[in-house]
Amino acid sequence: MTTNNTVELATELTIAWLSNPNTRAASEDVPAFLQQMHQAVSNLTGAATPESTEEPETEYTPAVSVRKSLASKDHIISLIDGKPYKTLRRHLAGQGLTPDEYRQRYGLKPDYPMVAENYSEARRDMAKKIGLGRKAKADAAEPAATTDEAEAPAPRRGRKAAAAAATEA
Repeated sequence: MTTNNTVELATELTIAWLSNPNTRAASEDVPAFLQQMHQAVSNLTGAATPESTEEPETEYTPAVSVRKSLASKDHIISLIDGKPYKTLRRHLAGQGLTPDEYRQRYGLKPDYPMVAENYSEARRDMAKKIGLGRKAKADAAEPAATTDEAEAPAPRRGRKAAAAAATEA
């Protein structure tokens, strides 16, 4: 396969990817994606690429400082786009990252929160209110067994047996 065909194939794949309605990509991200797609197609087809096959280590610059990202208790500001979120998990999943990869990318400590403090407290309070996290209370005192036959409940019977017993009495 020639270099021209790999470029065409990479272009077709990029167009297909961008036509997916679930794909959210900024216009400035498209050339980088096209280049990655071309490199992937070239590696699969065995065609030589003019640039080196090793991918240079990308240095990511945060949109805001780490301190500013945690300044508010109501939200956490994403280091990727600088927008506030109550929880970063869905945002990171949309970016193709896990929380650990996000922390590693920006050199964050392992205890860097993924959820805003006030949101976390509200969720915790709600869970406590509905009883999550507590073991079911076992009946502390089991009902005492009665020895008097009159007080003992009658065994369960079907309708016909119950009707026959009522007519006998």
